[in-house]
Amino acid sequence: MKIVEATEVTPELVAAFAGLIPQLSSSSPPPGAEELAELVGSPATRLLLAVEDDGTVLGSLTLALFRIPTGLRAWIEDVVVDDAARGKGVGEQLNQEALRLAAEAGATTVDLTSRPSREAANRLYQRLGFQRRDTNVYRYSLEA
Repeated sequence: MKIVEATEVTPELVAAFAGLIPQLSSSSPPPGAEELAELVGSPATRLLLAVEDDGTVLGSLTLALFRIPTGLRAWIEDVVVDDAARGKGVGEQLNQEALRLAAEAGATTVDLTSRPSREAANRLYQRLGFQRRDTNVYRYSLEA
């Protein structure tokens, strides 16, 4: 297995996300080719893929990098590992590559959120050195 950055949208990438996103969210539809092209083409995001030697996508992670007045911010979003590949270090390798890229870009911290029910993911983040912050996370829904 290797970690690569998606640089183009192929039918195989669209198919991989059609299988991965339902394992992450039951309320969000998988991105189509147009949405993936926007993600891959954006200078603010890096779409990382864990890929088997045969090209099978085992998981993905999105690293968002953006400048604000207080510095360069880095966020890890939408980490998903295929059910069949869980427990094989896929999530750990994706996160380690994201941390490396964030440091290389000049970020001093990397943030992420994870639902408490994702127990294995939370254990992984703590093992990697992420620390729980005492903060409030608010969400305002723009959809009716």
